[in-house]
Amino acid sequence: MEALLKGLHPVTAALLAGLFTWAMTGLGAATIFIFRRINQKILDVMLGFAAGIMIAASFWSLLAPSIEMAEEQGMIPWLPALIGFLLGAAFFRLIDKILPHLHPLMPDEKIEGIKTGWPKCTLLVLALTIHNIPEGLAVGVAFGSTGAASHSISMMAALALAVGIGIQNFPEGLAVSFPLHRDGFSKGKSFWYGWLSGVVEPVAAVTGAAVVMIVQPLLPYALAFAAGAMIFVVVEEVIPESQQNGNGDLATTGTILGFALMMLLDVAFGK
Repeated sequence: MEALLKGLHPVTAALLAGLFTWAMTGLGAATIFIFRRINQKILDVMLGFAAGIMIAASFWSLLAPSIEMAEEQGMIPWLPALIGFLLGAAFFRLIDKILPHLHPLMPDEKIEGIKTGWPKCTLLVLALTIHNIPEGLAVGVAFGSTGAASHSISMMAALALAVGIGIQNFPEGLAVSFPLHRDGFSKGKSFWYGWLSGVVEPVAAVTGAAVVMIVQPLLPYALAFAAGAMIFVVVEEVIPESQQNGNGDLATTGTILGFALMMLLDVAFGK
């Protein structure tokens, strides 16, 4: 597998990885054709699981390599990680404040961003779009760093990150399709909007990979930027959504398991 991946240009590998993570979002959305409804406890556990994967990926796959890479390049090891992390969180806080959106499982009066008359389906898709951009960016930056002259991320580590992001995209897809179907949308439209919410991932992946390959000194900052963006999304969206229905203990268990799985993927299979 590693030999096959090394034969690909990093941007091409990032595109394929982004398409995989997008497909996993669609697979989650497609469960609407199999089940009439999904138990809220199961959904909350899955959302907690997704949060755990994102938290672990932010450290093991992004922040730790950022620190190592900065040290390799003769920088103050912690400085690029700190700057990039804060910039990533701040940038997506700005997007969250401006772009109209409605998080899945939230009541209609919880619309965030600038006031608008856009339909609920659009607002739901935009919420998942905000969520998916950091994930696609993280995958792209990871694969882009494999093409650098001096780097700390192997192709297998980038693949492990893509697999982890893909796994946690599954509950995100169903978190859009099921609420839409419950609100009266057909199964076909519910699937379409759930699948569409992940289209930004391959775009962000290719963009991230291309940028860091062109400007290699930005790699430590870019890795940390993606980490900051993902942590913001987890704290702002995923964890609150998983905890709001009285299933906090189950959701927390899901978070622990998700963190453990992503740590395993990166440490055991990402070297």
